[in-house]
Amino acid sequence: MSNGVSTSNDKNIVDKSRSHRNKPVSKAVRVTRERLQSSHSASGAFDRDVLVMYINALLQGASIMPLFVIIVAALGVYFTENTQIFLWALLTLTAHATNVFLARRARKHEMTTARARKWRRALLLGQFMIGCCWAVFAVQDCATCEPSSFVLYKGATLLIALSLTAMSNFMLTPSVLVAFVPVIVGIGIKAALSRDILEISLTAILTTTVLFFNYISDRLFQSNLKILAYQAEKDDLIAELEVAKSMSDEARRRAEEANLAKSRFLASMSHELRTPLNAILGFSEVMSAEVMGPLNNPTYKEYTSDIHRSGQHLLDLINEILDLSRIEAGKYELSEEAISLLDISEECIGMVQLRARSKNISITQQFEAELPSVWADEKSMRQVILNLLSNAVKFTPQSGEIHMKVGWTAGGGQYVSIKDNGPGIPEDEIPVVLSAFGQGSIAIKSAEQGTGLGLPIVQAILAKHDGQFILKSKLREGTEVIAILPARRVLQTVPAVEDTQAVSRRRRSFA
Repeated sequence: MSNGVSTSNDKNIVDKSRSHRNKPVSKAVRVTRERLQSSHSASGAFDRDVLVMYINALLQGASIMPLFVIIVAALGVYFTENTQIFLWALLTLTAHATNVFLARRARKHEMTTARARKWRRALLLGQFMIGCCWAVFAVQDCATCEPSSFVLYKGATLLIALSLTAMSNFMLTPSVLVAFVPVIVGIGIKAALSRDILEISLTAILTTTVLFFNYISDRLFQSNLKILAYQAEKDDLIAELEVAKSMSDEARRRAEEANLAKSRFLASMSHELRTPLNAILGFSEVMSAEVMGPLNNPTYKEYTSDIHRSGQHLLDLINEILDLSRIEAGKYELSEEAISLLDISEECIGMVQLRARSKNISITQQFEAELPSVWADEKSMRQVILNLLSNAVKFTPQSGEIHMKVGWTAGGGQYVSIKDNGPGIPEDEIPVVLSAFGQGSIAIKSAEQGTGLGLPIVQAILAKHDGQFILKSKLREGTEVIAILPARRVLQTVPAVEDTQAVSRRRRSFA
């Protein structure tokens, strides 16, 4: 099955075969996801935070309980006409004031883990004192009142007090039990001694309600613990991201410095290498052609040909490395003009024709008639087509075939397709072949090894033209490469003047 590999601006020169580099990132993401999704137990990790939240809530709602106690005392005096209930109100307000005083003292001190345990015990003791005050209220009697009315009054008061305690103190577990166990014990003993059905019913209702509110408080406490745990996880992740971002910025800065140093080095070395290479190529060509006289030893002539061929290979390598460096640095500028892919393709066929004939390779053409011009860089497009044709000739065996097509794409663009019947490329090696300096196993075993920069340069040039590069190959069935230019680069043709005869395109021929 064929494999299509398309490129874009962000995938020009990338080795996609090295997926093992993503394993540390995947592992870190997986560990973080498991840590976020794991359940958090109510351990002592958040004792200090929970206590601080409770103290703040207690101080913010410090006026609710005194107001309720005053209302209860006023209603009690109104119904019972017993002024001793003011003594209970004074005792309860004193206990509540003591609890508020403890909370204020705790907020002023720096809250450590050890101090959090100490202040938690002190605040629970304050809740027990308030609970004892409610127990005193619960065991009171009224000789002048109707028993059922007074029990209803006490029951309603105790239920409201229980709900207020549960809602305001759920961050301090088990404050509900600590505050209302004395109340249950007091009215339980009184109900056992009096054997009054109303007192027994009140004891049962209050006990059930205390257990229910204790369960609700515990659930609210666990929910807040989870919120705190998630908040802590989020803070840890933000801190890790900030550290990673700073490391990434530092790595990017170093990479930019290294890239700048590489560009300067290549610019310097290109001049230092090209100057002696030009001399080597020129003198070796003169010696090989025996311009200054014959060479007495035939071996010397063979040596000069080898020197010229090696120097030309080195010069081509330097030019390709410089082209790749300019593309990576964004310094590759296009000199765009109206060009014809048909003319450029015919020129490139002529350039490789001699080499193809030496291997008895036939190149067949299938060109669309009268293709309009495209807006592109002629030098770059010639380099693209010549690189693809050279690769096809290089890896096609003796007496092979190469098919070249130029035509329209389905989207209105133009394409150049080159297909050979060579050995092909294994599926897993396609990303390697498309990477910089990457060579497949067939190329490594071949006697005509290249630099591994041809296809990356083709991808980058087509990306600069907003085009697309596709490579399809199957082992032992050949390779097809397609260079595509988008429809917006195709120039609109102007109709010919009626009285002027249209000039047909002259077909170029090569020896």
